[in-house]
Amino acid sequence: MNASHFATSWLEAWNAHNIEEIMAHYSDNIVFYSPLIKVINNDPTGKITGKAGLRAYFEKGLAAYPDLHFEFYHELTGVDSVVLYYKSVNNRLSAELMVLNEEGKVIEVRAHYKPQ
Repeated sequence: MNASHFATSWLEAWNAHNIEEIMAHYSDNIVFYSPLIKVINNDPTGKITGKAGLRAYFEKGLAAYPDLHFEFYHELTGVDSVVLYYKSVNNRLSAELMVLNEEGKVIEVRAHYKPQ
């Protein structure tokens, strides 16, 4: 896997289903957008603001998908951002644009999934 430390630790945390390690990647003032929020949280906005809400969403997701395993494909780097491209829930292709703060914590995510 040719990935940065951030991408590697993010992927390992998710594949271990370690909520503490997962959450360590996100800032307290995270804003997270995902089509899965509409499904899992029954929220038509597809948006979560704040770390507590994001943790609750991730916990629901891990419970809903106990066999969840991400298969990493590529990491694209930008200015204070990264895009992780991987195989996600139900073998769907996913790309997440993550904007990082000066501490390397994620402050905004835009998750994208290939339609099934």
